[in-house]
Amino acid sequence: MDTYSFLRELADSWILLAMCIFYIGAIAWAFRPGSRALHADISDIPFRNETLPIDRPDTPADARTRGTKSAQSKPEAH
Repeated sequence: MDTYSFLRELADSWILLAMCIFYIGAIAWAFRPGSRALHADISDIPFRNETLPIDRPDTPADARTRGTKSAQSKPEAH
């Protein structure tokens, strides 16, 4: 039996079985009992520290308003 035929037979049987077992194991790990609190905590990561203080002493005043809609929509006083 040449190498290609052996590897193809291996991939068609045992590797496919190993991949299916890994997939089922990953699904079972994600939905295991007791992981709801962990997943809820992880899903809130992007929303943590949303409210940063606006007035920080190390930032200049124009940097605080740059890029905000209120600063862009106000006309400059001459």
